[in-house]
Amino acid sequence: MRTDAGFAAELVAAAIRRGADEAEVFSRSSRGLSVEIKDQSVESLKSSAGFGYALRVIKDGRLGFSYSTDPAASQTVIGNALDTARSSDPDPYLGLPDAGGAAEVAIYDTAIAELSEEEAIQSVMRLEKAVFEEGRRIARVRKASGSFYSSETRIANSKGVDAAYSSTSCSGQVSAVAEESGESQIGWEYDASCFLKGISFEAIGRGAAQRAVRLLGSRKIAGCKAEVVLDNSVTVDFLGIFASSLSSEAVQKGKSLLTGKIGRKVISPKITVVDSGLLAGRLGSSPVDDEGVPCREKLLIREGVLLSYVYNTYTARKDGVRSTGNASRAGFASLPGVGVSNLYLEAASHSDVVGADRIMRSIDRGLYVVEAMGVHTANAVSGDFSIGVTGLWIEKGEVKYPVKEAVVSGNILEFFGRIEAVGDDLRFYGSTGAPSLTISGVDISA
Repeated sequence: MRTDAGFAAELVAAAIRRGADEAEVFSRSSRGLSVEIKDQSVESLKSSAGFGYALRVIKDGRLGFSYSTDPAASQTVIGNALDTARSSDPDPYLGLPDAGGAAEVAIYDTAIAELSEEEAIQSVMRLEKAVFEEGRRIARVRKASGSFYSSETRIANSKGVDAAYSSTSCSGQVSAVAEESGESQIGWEYDASCFLKGISFEAIGRGAAQRAVRLLGSRKIAGCKAEVVLDNSVTVDFLGIFASSLSSEAVQKGKSLLTGKIGRKVISPKITVVDSGLLAGRLGSSPVDDEGVPCREKLLIREGVLLSYVYNTYTARKDGVRSTGNASRAGFASLPGVGVSNLYLEAASHSDVVGADRIMRSIDRGLYVVEAMGVHTANAVSGDFSIGVTGLWIEKGEVKYPVKEAVVSGNILEFFGRIEAVGDDLRFYGSTGAPSLTISGVDISA
């Protein structure tokens, strides 16, 4: 079923007639296709289609919520939402957003929406084939897969919000295994876009193979303090910690390492962090957030100084500010929380940008980290971390050998406070983007 403006409007009106002070409907319909290929044959082909809607009501300062996949059950949904409101505690910060229009952003591609199963299969077959074309040291592919989705979303409330949009996405990923002299190494690659032409399945395959091959011959190193270069994919992993810490919800619960730091320098002045829901083709983009508030671009950290957190309507009311358009739902069956849209890190000025190849050549003695394991285990409140890494040892600007089983430890704010160089290779992995970075004085242990 497609989202329907009349259905949403009537459900809101009916909830008000039955006693709700405010009411909101969130509905989404979707279609998806996922493909897994092994040895140029289809190992898995799954298609899906779904529709669901949720009703959020506020009655006497109390929150009620219910959802269903059946439009015919709308009266039951209203009754359930009002029942839960009666049994919940009053909260002075509850409230729905006023109407505010919608931004414009390109996130829909008919090529994905109309993609046939055969075209999807051929795309992932090209991905797997490209892995093996990288040379004889590629022994096998663990998983070559692709996903193709389209959806329609509608949000309407009793305060005038009525927003609807369509979006698409496609992604490809693969893990490749390289072997030589009894040693094996794994390389992975992933890419995603709202546009079919926004990714190259062949490039994904080649990238995974190259990542695996360059780690052959890995050895352990002695513990030391040295410069570290983070591959852009690893920088993205670390930026994920900032994503949670920039949430006003986490701040208000005391679960953020950035609590109480507005207006203070938190990382290197060479760095700026932006969150934007208006980047064409990016997975985190949309004209409105999941409450119907227009999405926009927010400068969160400028030249190392924390300027703002991200907010939905509820957390904004608690702090006496406006929503930043960052209400986020895990799906139609969940209440809106707070989440980033497209979060990315970039150089604070053009003068801080260094060519990625020059970054490598500038390292006298250090480690180029190509993979980090367990970044998500970093302490979200203190910022302390200790993670396993693999990479390439560099001396006098040249790669000497691959490195395995090294450990990098520190505190993420101090870590990002010692950034010496920012690469020109900004890349998005899903909805998070970052360039490569050079960081000085890092503790590396074996």
